[in-house]
Amino acid sequence: MAVLSANNTAAVNNSDTCLAGCFLIGIPGLEHLHIWLSILFRTMYVDALAGSGILICVILTQPSLQEPMYIFLSMLVSADILLSTSTMPKALANFRLGSHISFDGCLTQMFFIHFLFVADSAVLLAMAFDRYMAISAPLRYATIFTSTVIGKIVAATLAHSFIIMFPPIFLLKRLHYCRINIITHTFCEHMGIARMSYSEISINVWFGLAAALLSTDLDIILITVSCIYILRAVFHLLS
Repeated sequence: MAVLSANNTAAVNNSDTCLAGCFLIGIPGLEHLHIWLSILFRTMYVDALAGSGILICVILTQPSLQEPMYIFLSMLVSADILLSTSTMPKALANFRLGSHISFDGCLTQMFFIHFLFVADSAVLLAMAFDRYMAISAPLRYATIFTSTVIGKIVAATLAHSFIIMFPPIFLLKRLHYCRINIITHTFCEHMGIARMSYSEISINVWFGLAAALLSTDLDIILITVSCIYILRAVFHLLS
């Protein structure tokens, strides 16, 4: 009976998943500067919100700016606002007080940070393709980038980001954690959470590499190719 009780206790302990949540300790080694960093980051955050908000309002209210390039720009700015809002308020709380966050809250923050980062990259790729078509095929540009096509690009961007960043939630939930976990960062991210676990995380590592290759890395390559073709088209027009 004692052995059975010990085994049951071990099973319960192994199935515990961050019951006490996580502690975000900010920037390691700069604890004495956290107050000054909070002032700096708060100023940058407010300025970014104000500037981005003004830009979005101008694009939405000016009929002459209702073009694909400016629509993509407003999408990029909106994603940046949401991305900074997903991280900055919690980071400011970390700098002031030190911050505790529930495990589910940490997973939620992780999802939105990575989701918006991937969406940012995809929007930049769409903007690069938009500029290439505007320069290389100006007469067909208006017939190619219709409102329907733009809507499909937006839907594809969101679906692409969701498909890539939704699985990590389940990959992290299957792991086992201590009751109290410390993240040496100002926000929750995939591998930072995975490294807190005492379980095998090789699947998380490989998925993280694959997700990076299929999202931001691939987008960077395609953006570079688009820029090369844009320069080629410009030089062709000048010759």
